[in-house]
Amino acid sequence: MDRKMPEIIVLVDEKDNPIGYEEKLAAHRDGGKLHRAFSIFIFNSKNEALLQLRAKAKHHFQSLWSNPCCSHPTKGENLEAAVHRKLKQELGFDTPLKETFSFVYKATDPKSGLTEHEFDHVSVGQYDRDPKPNPEEVDDWKWITLTALQKDLEKNPNKYTPWFPIAFNKLRKENLGLPEA
Repeated sequence: MDRKMPEIIVLVDEKDNPIGYEEKLAAHRDGGKLHRAFSIFIFNSKNEALLQLRAKAKHHFQSLWSNPCCSHPTKGENLEAAVHRKLKQELGFDTPLKETFSFVYKATDPKSGLTEHEFDHVSVGQYDRDPKPNPEEVDDWKWITLTALQKDLEKNPNKYTPWFPIAFNKLRKENLGLPEA
């Protein structure tokens, strides 16, 4: 049995100023406490987005499609180190990433009752090979064209995590880090 140390994440205010620390699962209970998080988007040179199907073993929002990697910096870890650590851990590769924007959202998973209340930093990178996903984190993955993804998001929004369309639509609308069409 894998006995991991509990992850301690950073609680923040609405301006991303640290205000304390909390064990990760505890920060997602009882309506969620606002905490620092990140979402990584990866595109390839064919204008395709990499998606992951979140593992059934995840605590919340499992078995939903999402951006390739999302997580939290831990206590004492800077954001840049965290995004690269988690990208390698979840998808088995690393690539240069650029933070493009951030946003705050709150969403409760009806299955688990856990709540994401995050100050989410969005980073974008390019990678032209296939990932080697960690099966504890990812049940499936795929490359998809931006047009096909937009159509599927509109047709089947319940197949995606709640934060994914918010971030993806902002990336598209403001052309933040998306590959050239």
